[in-house]
Amino acid sequence: MEVHCRKPACQPASAPGAPGRHGRIRAFSPLAGSSNVRNLLILILVLFGIWWARGAVRRFKARGGFGRKSAGGEPAAPERMLECRRCGLIVPESEGVRGGDDFYCCDEHRRAGHRSD
Repeated sequence: MEVHCRKPACQPASAPGAPGRHGRIRAFSPLAGSSNVRNLLILILVLFGIWWARGAVRRFKARGGFGRKSAGGEPAAPERMLECRRCGLIVPESEGVRGGDDFYCCDEHRRAGHRSD
């Protein structure tokens, strides 16, 4: 048998597990033989990640960061929290209902009136 290539990978295997082209068992992978394709996919994924992160940062900055903003662009004042006269639940003033001088968490509690302990 005449072999033109002298590299060990080109030599036929004489026994299982012996070095050579057929002696080594590879796990099946569609990209196992092509490291260039694998590297290209990794590069594409990295570029996509950078593009996505830049867009996310840009959207975050456009919304004004972490704090709530009022219509003028300045940070909004903290909203006053009040306790329901009926059940004691503490809710923002804008979400509650007023009944005279008393504050309630919902209209049902306003109609029921304050709790008599």
